[in-house]
Amino acid sequence: MLITAVEPRRKMMSALYIDGEYVMNLDTQTLIENRFDVGREIDDDDLHEIIRLSNERRAKEKALWLISYRDHSKKELKDKVKRTSDEESAEKAVERLEELGLLNDESYARRYAEQLLFSKHMSPNGAVYALVQKGIDEELAQQTVDEIPVDIYDSIRTVIDRKYKNINDEKIKRRAVSALQRLGYRWDEIKTVLEEYKEEY
Repeated sequence: MLITAVEPRRKMMSALYIDGEYVMNLDTQTLIENRFDVGREIDDDDLHEIIRLSNERRAKEKALWLISYRDHSKKELKDKVKRTSDEESAEKAVERLEELGLLNDESYARRYAEQLLFSKHMSPNGAVYALVQKGIDEELAQQTVDEIPVDIYDSIRTVIDRKYKNINDEKIKRRAVSALQRLGYRWDEIKTVLEEYKEEY
């Protein structure tokens, strides 16, 4: 098989032509590094190898681009990279970022749990559930949340004080209870705080 053309395409890709026929778009840098030039003779093994290397480079670049915008868990990042890449390349990209210290489920879980508990005022149970949804192992999620001291009653008061001024109005109270339950608080926890407001009123 003879490489008869290599034509630039968008997004750092090049179209590879073999024996006059278009084969596929591959990563330009990978083609250059592996000297896939016009006039070179290649066999099936060479072609499969260049496809693998191209896929791995694209997957790694996508993973780096994604984590440059915000933190991700390993599973979340792998799932996103897989949308434009094969499973093996996505797995390798995620493993490489982990080796480089750019990806760490423990530190991600800690930062995200603190955000959920202190900025969104979610309950500890709600925070564990949200972490698991992001791909964090359930045991790690539970352990992380358990290590963060939080007063659930203070958190409930904060939500009420910020968003539900006249909490003794029945309609507002129902809305507040629904919102707090969505944040993962149990009815008995919510009721305890609501009793305080009733007494104040």
